[in-house]
Amino acid sequence: MAEPLVVMQDVNKHFGDLHVLQNINLTVGKGEVVVLIGPSGSGKSTLIRTINRLETIGSGTISIDGTVLPEEGKDLARLRSDVGMVFQSFNLFAHKTILENVTLGPIKVRKLKKADAQKRAMELLERVGVEHQSNKYPAQLSGGQQQRVAIARALAMDPKVMLFDEPTSALDPEMINEVLDVMVSLAKSGMTMIVVTHEMGFARKAANRVVFLSDGQIVEENTPEEFFTNPQSDRAKDFLGKILTH
Repeated sequence: MAEPLVVMQDVNKHFGDLHVLQNINLTVGKGEVVVLIGPSGSGKSTLIRTINRLETIGSGTISIDGTVLPEEGKDLARLRSDVGMVFQSFNLFAHKTILENVTLGPIKVRKLKKADAQKRAMELLERVGVEHQSNKYPAQLSGGQQQRVAIARALAMDPKVMLFDEPTSALDPEMINEVLDVMVSLAKSGMTMIVVTHEMGFARKAANRVVFLSDGQIVEENTPEEFFTNPQSDRAKDFLGKILTH
């Protein structure tokens, strides 16, 4: 196992009476790609959002690179900037160009010089295949292009780990692969990634480990090969039976 980067210990969370995360224990090593899958309402998105404190937790600890996530304050902001996040919706600033969207964080938070931030941003936009769009505004781009910009924007902060919360579920089918291809190449480059997705092909291709959640609990975790061909729990068998037959 690689050196641990993200460690969740005995994490619990309630929404009112609903126990959405139940004693979650999960360790993600440096350079590891972990895909979270499970039925709707199983807690996947909540889990991934606790890792940068977009969701608070009731009990337990979450640490990133050896530092426990604080509740709030400057330390939280600093730690949070080590965690890149790509959501279902692209969350780009509509009134800023693509280039400005990608340079904003590095200039404001990382205190990079504008010229350095722009040079790095252009490298990243090229890496995700939208460098020619740098002077356009988000509304002028397709959903797939916007999502690739969102990935570049997260990478511009030089994060230690990238979180993806269903990054392709709002996209038209023909745009899904262009985003998944970027994610696959990111995985191959050694980026630590935690991904909530329904795209089982991506899980098979890019994940080191599949973590299956149901009803707020980690039911099983295994290599993609083992998980998809030989699920151990009835709940995983049932879930795979429903999704893999179509």
